[in-house]
Amino acid sequence: LVAAGEHRQAPDRARLAADFERSLEGVDAADASPAGPFGSALRAFRNRHMIGILLRDLARHADLRGTTAALSDLAEVMIERTLARLQPLAVAEWGRPLTRAGDEQQLVVIAMGKLGARELNLSSDIDLVFVHAEGGTVEGGAGITCQEFFTRLGRRLIGLFDTRTPKGFVFRVDMRLRPFGDAGPLAQHLDAFLDYYEEQGRDWERYAFVKARAITGDAATVAGLEEGLRPFVYRRYLDFGAIAALRDMKAMIRREVQRCGLEADVKLGAGGIREVEFVAQVFQLIHGGRDRSLQTRALRDVLPQLVRAGLLEDEEALRLELAYVFLRELEHRIQALDDAQTQRLPDDPA
Repeated sequence: LVAAGEHRQAPDRARLAADFERSLEGVDAADASPAGPFGSALRAFRNRHMIGILLRDLARHADLRGTTAALSDLAEVMIERTLARLQPLAVAEWGRPLTRAGDEQQLVVIAMGKLGARELNLSSDIDLVFVHAEGGTVEGGAGITCQEFFTRLGRRLIGLFDTRTPKGFVFRVDMRLRPFGDAGPLAQHLDAFLDYYEEQGRDWERYAFVKARAITGDAATVAGLEEGLRPFVYRRYLDFGAIAALRDMKAMIRREVQRCGLEADVKLGAGGIREVEFVAQVFQLIHGGRDRSLQTRALRDVLPQLVRAGLLEDEEALRLELAYVFLRELEHRIQALDDAQTQRLPDDPA
């Protein structure tokens, strides 16, 4: 890391992708078992770059934006480059998933939550949703549907990333934000996906999609996805029912914090990270349909827009941002020890 200058400066996306290809050169992705050579090489790549991120963060060569951007770049590059290796092998095994126009479909990976907003923390799950362009049957091969093709491909990606082996894991993957949650299909074609939100989408799902962002897939499918989701997330009219639903959601979160004894949790406890996010996202959901400048994923980018729109005072926005930065950096200190997936303040004074 020192030899590459990466103890002070994070590699950009192009360098990261080039390093991925160098690091996995000659490693066969045909064995998709997490503990096999490909899975082990992914873990070694992830661990090396995570150490660089930690080193820059603790030595203060990177601020919060720099650390979360580097973590998000690492996750995105690894998802994108791993899929680029897995899909040709899947085509050879199961057949080619074509559109009606004869183009090969790609898996659209929607990053939700902190990855969607490029705010990933040191031990975040990556919340993903899988979509593909069209239904139909693959050409040649196993005669399966396109949905089954992308379901199998998605499972391979999740297994490679999420499974803990003696060499660790890549990223924990959470797929529960997809339509119907764990009971729903792992991958859906675009029309079925958008139909779900038009007919059955709930207020908490609007909240979840404020930060959503497609990180893989062809431009036309991604554009159709964004255009289709926008009216679901951002209503053009003032929706008093949504305000009541958000109030209920906030009360439910508070009850859960009390029930689980999470008062010392810097994310979920009173005055924690979630509360800062909630303030901003409630304003976005209520006013974002009429003011597109509020359709912003990253929390620290939306706070100035809320001031500009007259929804927050300058001092209020500054206090929220300073609190958010302090709490996120504290969260990283807690998680840097043992790669721990926690936001709870330690009990041990040392």
